[in-house]
Amino acid sequence: MVFNATVASAAATDLLYAGTDFTSLNWLEKQWVAWYVWIGNPIIATGLMSFLLHEIVYFGRCVPWIIIDAIPYFRKWKLQPNKVPTPQEQWECTKQVLFSHFTIELPAIWLFHPLAEGLGMETYQVPFPSWKTMAPQIFLFFFFEDFFHFLAHQALHTGVLYKHIHKLHHKYSAPFGLAAEYAHPAEVFILGTGTIAGPMLYCYFTQNLHIFTVYIWISLRLFQAVDAHSGYDFPWSLQHILPFWSGADHHDFHHMAFTNNFSTSFRWWDHIFGTDDKYRLYKEKVKAAKAAMKGSSIEKQKEIEREILEEVEKQGLLAEAEVERSAGKAKDE
Repeated sequence: MVFNATVASAAATDLLYAGTDFTSLNWLEKQWVAWYVWIGNPIIATGLMSFLLHEIVYFGRCVPWIIIDAIPYFRKWKLQPNKVPTPQEQWECTKQVLFSHFTIELPAIWLFHPLAEGLGMETYQVPFPSWKTMAPQIFLFFFFEDFFHFLAHQALHTGVLYKHIHKLHHKYSAPFGLAAEYAHPAEVFILGTGTIAGPMLYCYFTQNLHIFTVYIWISLRLFQAVDAHSGYDFPWSLQHILPFWSGADHHDFHHMAFTNNFSTSFRWWDHIFGTDDKYRLYKEKVKAAKAAMKGSSIEKQKEIEREILEEVEKQGLLAEAEVERSAGKAKDE
């Protein structure tokens, strides 16, 4: 029996897009149709596209930060300028990230289409929803994920969960772009739940969600995660435009000090619950030190700032050791 691609494509078109007015579709929507018709099976088409989207967006966003790390000019904006990742560290990080992607995400992603459609999500359908529909949905997903992450992240900083799961992510006290998803597979599953549960719950209750909106949300979330781990705070970084945005400045402190700043996208939960007290104290010290050294040489200013950074990191190591000791005590009991 010879497989006829033309016949298969016609069959897929009739099955998925019967009655669709293709002349009314924009260019992107036509490419969307072409993908689903070419693959022929919506489950495979959605699973493959979801995995490829994640890999392309994640590593595509990491590449600029890898280049920036290799150029000394940008060190003046690096939050921990004395800790630049080596090529070996970048490669070791990449291997762990790929391991998690292929052992957790790839097997699970084939369940996405059946689950999404079971909840009423549109997948292969066209046209796409309007921006007026998608924008509030995406903001809601950001809000949900941020609060979920705030709670789950704090849980991962306790005893056994930290020692056996989250400790891997804290290998780098000065994070870099690729380290955004450098984590234990269990952590990828736990924190990844916050990313996908928001859209799933929204779809269940409203029956009004297209997977295209979910893809935009996931792409923006990946950008946020990679940028927050970049280790750079530029004058044009988003947190200087939106004061409630967390950004690298906020999350870099978490890796350096171990405690504080548990949320992802926004600063408000940490501020409301007081889990940014050490961070705010650190910023005040740096500000006071800069004011006191106004007439000093650049070298002297950098030396004082470095001393403040080292003190914060030292306190962070003590806090981490205490959490690990508590895990040992719990085991003994």
